[in-house]
Amino acid sequence: MDRRQAKTKKAVMEAFTGLLAHRSYAAITVQEIIDEADIGRSTFYAHFETKDDLLRVLCEEIFDHVFSEEQHKEKTHDFSSGAYGIAEQVTHMLYQLDDSRSYLGGILSGDGGEIFMRHFREHLKEMFDKKLKKNKNIPRDYLLNHAAQSFAETVRWWLMHGRYKPEDICRFYMEAVPFFV
Repeated sequence: MDRRQAKTKKAVMEAFTGLLAHRSYAAITVQEIIDEADIGRSTFYAHFETKDDLLRVLCEEIFDHVFSEEQHKEKTHDFSSGAYGIAEQVTHMLYQLDDSRSYLGGILSGDGGEIFMRHFREHLKEMFDKKLKKNKNIPRDYLLNHAAQSFAETVRWWLMHGRYKPEDICRFYMEAVPFFV
């Protein structure tokens, strides 16, 4: 992607997340995103097929960062050194999502919530697959699905209703759902 395309994509993403901070995904139109980003309609469609495609790209950017194996010191948290077990990984993920809280409510409150949650659950399954305890009495795919579903709904609840710290949510989840090594 050349510099001009990257600048346009950044403007669209900033416009989109800015609108999401104040309105639900369903209430936002492509025209509003175009106006806010100060681009033409054809420019928008050269980058994104639909508003859902834009949301998918935003989700992938969030999840690429949230689920990254490499950890760096950030403004709100630092998981760049020391042990990085499942509790640290989950807490780090929660901090990343908390940093995006201003616009995630706009996604989760409307039609975009299911798109976000579907992508989120798939990434969670990949991450949790490496960390689940062996259990000869319960099929692994069931445990994996249950762990991902319950954590995704925990995050939805937290982002929409709670102001607990990421460490608290991690502790609640780990005590309520003891699947991990």
